[in-house]
Amino acid sequence: MKLKRIKSIILVVLALSIVFSLAACTNEPNSKTAEDSPSNSGNPKETEKTDYPTKPITMIIPYGAGGTTDLTGRQLAIQMEKHLEESITVINQGGASGSVGAKTVLDAKSDGYTILFTAESLGTQRVMGLSEMSYDDFAPILVTVNDPKVIVVNKDSKYNKLEDLVEEIMAQPGKVKMSYTGPGGSGHVQSLIYEKYGWDLALTAYSSGSDCIVAVLGDQVDFTNSNFSTVRAYLDSGDLKLLGLAATERLEKYPDVPTLPEIMPNSEEYFEIPFTPLSLMVSKDVPDQVQEVLREASNKAVQEEEWENYVENNSLDKLYEKYPDLESTGEFYSEWESVVSWLLYDAGAAKYSPEEFGIEKPQ
Repeated sequence: MKLKRIKSIILVVLALSIVFSLAACTNEPNSKTAEDSPSNSGNPKETEKTDYPTKPITMIIPYGAGGTTDLTGRQLAIQMEKHLEESITVINQGGASGSVGAKTVLDAKSDGYTILFTAESLGTQRVMGLSEMSYDDFAPILVTVNDPKVIVVNKDSKYNKLEDLVEEIMAQPGKVKMSYTGPGGSGHVQSLIYEKYGWDLALTAYSSGSDCIVAVLGDQVDFTNSNFSTVRAYLDSGDLKLLGLAATERLEKYPDVPTLPEIMPNSEEYFEIPFTPLSLMVSKDVPDQVQEVLREASNKAVQEEEWENYVENNSLDKLYEKYPDLESTGEFYSEWESVVSWLLYDAGAAKYSPEEFGIEKPQ
């Protein structure tokens, strides 16, 4: 009996020890509570998301001032400031078809305080041998708009219709001068399409779209393929004449101006692609929570009335409505890079084959 009683006492003591140990663990100051558990997504990430931004942001535009990317980027920055509650300083850093400014963003600290607003050149820099960068080095925040490409001439030009210009180009190979923004840019891509249809042009490169327009205004070149937003004021003032559109549909504001496919049979496939897709991006190493803050702010920004008016006044295509999420945006970049890179390579304009970078040829 005594032995049984002793065993019972020992069991009770052991049980009490276990209970006290568990209570002590539960009250440990460093132990995880339900709020801290991995199943609750609220802890450090939410704090970081809430805290950003706490200081001004720098937006790098990798082209000169006054062009379509510059004008649109600045308008987007103004609208985003309303929702981020921090200022955005816009810096133009042109050079090497956008690669200089893009590299600045990659070299900056990956904290979301240096962002990139760029045109399409990231999709061609590798095959053109300008840099090793591509869309894959960046995380898309928002693909914004496409600025329609138009053909314009000086108000005093002898060309009054698109047909007049084309006839002169065909009759004087290598004589008609066109300004563009450099190898791999949208104007260069267009010139390659023109070559496919027998246009032999004298090309002169400038650092920005606005410089290309100045060259037309100063009679240094005969015409340029400009973005509509950068020439709209010149068209309104009468300093430039609009001859044609590098697109498949006419503009509502200029219903009498023809598209290039109307005078270049079987060219629709080349003019269906957006030549100047403009995107807001960050380094892919920027934390996901910060990316989401920027996406939310940019999506709200494009709903602002001022932005809507800017888009309408400049006849911009709303790419963010066509590619509203990360999956569709990624597919768009991949398809665009494929079409344009192979166009450049097949024309002998690219330094490297797209195959070297795993870029499949479009079907």
